[in-house]
Amino acid sequence: MNKQLLERAAELARRGESFAFAVVVRREPYSSSQAGDAAIITADGSYHGWLGGNCTRPSVQREAAAALLDGKPRLISLSPEPDQQLRVGVTPLPMTCHSGGTVEIFIEPVLAAARLVVFGVSPVARAVAQLGKAMGYLVDVVDPEAHPAELPNADRVFNDLAAPELRAGPQVAYVVVASMGERDEDAVAAALAMRPAYLGVVASRKRFAILRNTMLDRGVSAHAVDAIQSPAGLDLGGRQPEEVALSILAEIVQRKHAARASADRAAPEVVPAVALVPPPQPPVPAAALTAIDPVCHMTVTIATARHVGSWDGRAWYFCNPRCKDKFLADPARFLEAQSTGAAR
Repeated sequence: MNKQLLERAAELARRGESFAFAVVVRREPYSSSQAGDAAIITADGSYHGWLGGNCTRPSVQREAAAALLDGKPRLISLSPEPDQQLRVGVTPLPMTCHSGGTVEIFIEPVLAAARLVVFGVSPVARAVAQLGKAMGYLVDVVDPEAHPAELPNADRVFNDLAAPELRAGPQVAYVVVASMGERDEDAVAAALAMRPAYLGVVASRKRFAILRNTMLDRGVSAHAVDAIQSPAGLDLGGRQPEEVALSILAEIVQRKHAARASADRAAPEVVPAVALVPPPQPPVPAAALTAIDPVCHMTVTIATARHVGSWDGRAWYFCNPRCKDKFLADPARFLEAQSTGAAR
């Protein structure tokens, strides 16, 4: 395994950025790919590593984008005769490299961890940070009196409640205010500015009623204030800091999966694939619009296309430089074949 590739993956994970890891698991000659060749594809389509010739790259980038959308790994088979590669669990795609070999590539999405932001250094705040870290969240602790050395479970510690990095932090944020009456109003204002997926405040009902009126007086909308969960956490009956933390994280998990289920219900229904028939492809984000190489008919992702030519007042996209040279040498030949369906 390429050391630089592993270091890049670790750096992306530290920055909270999602990426797809692709590795060649099988090949048939003749192909420049070798089993174990690997690449990383980031959410913006950037490609790092080696999986074979340039003709494999557009397909891998497109499938990686789809994997990052649905969070599901996939096994693709690039072959000169994709119809002969129909197998359950394998997506057959055309191989247009002149070598003519077959390459099978496993693509696994590595989704960035969600972010848990904890305001306060109270015993409950510390317990929430500790449990959140154990559950795989990226943990930020925010409090003017917070000290990194005293918060071993925090990935980042901020003393400024209005630190710009809090708004620009990675991934979806779940926020817990457990400052126990110390600067609660400022903490809630800072939390609302992050537009979190969940905001819970650890406070008594009496204390939160006062806090609610204060936020309304500050001009915060009633809709935003009513979305705050207080008392934070599911009613598990616990009173110890660790028990309260467990109830809060349980509520966050419940909200997260409820939102995911709601999104799945709202998504268009997909007809189940028949056995041995490749499944329908998931939608590709607008940033990954595609074009067809007029020479080899390979699908090319426009945003990351490396070979682009101009003819007849428009741009043409190619999977490799040879296709570009062939087309520009005699565009009419390929456009005529394309319009008539004739073999090249």
